[in-house]
Amino acid sequence: MKIISLIALAAVLALTACKTAPTTTTTTSRAIYPDPAQASADLSAALRTAATTHKRILLDFGGNWCADCKVLDIYFHDRANHSILEADFVLVHVNIGQMDANLDIAQQYEVPLNKGVPALAVLDEHGKLLYSQKSGEFEAMRRMESAEVTKFLVQWEPEKPCSTVTVNC
Repeated sequence: MKIISLIALAAVLALTACKTAPTTTTTTSRAIYPDPAQASADLSAALRTAATTHKRILLDFGGNWCADCKVLDIYFHDRANHSILEADFVLVHVNIGQMDANLDIAQQYEVPLNKGVPALAVLDEHGKLLYSQKSGEFEAMRRMESAEVTKFLVQWEPEKPCSTVTVNC
């Protein structure tokens, strides 16, 4: 009987400690997507940056209301994905409003927003379209793993130029 009482007391203390301990994870309501009017300027700046840094441009179409877009942003900031993103891409968040803004940019880069968001397009350093999601591949991001984003980023990394150290380029 003493053992059961001790176990019960330990459980109560553990639950109390969990409720009063400060949480280390914070949920943030920061805006991922800037004002829709900013998209053209952001894209122009990304084109200039990509040209000088030889990175690819990753267009992320979505909205701050979109739960799957928020999950994608969390995955972008995972340790593995963030380093790939920083090294190889210029990320541009394109705010589509309530599916009524920047439709011209989505159309220009062949992104069918009616298939869902987030939706991604990849451009080379000169702004040439290399890939656009056509079937809402990431629109169910909350049911996907971060590894799917990693796989996507690795697939679209720019080719590294050969160096004198590299063998069999």
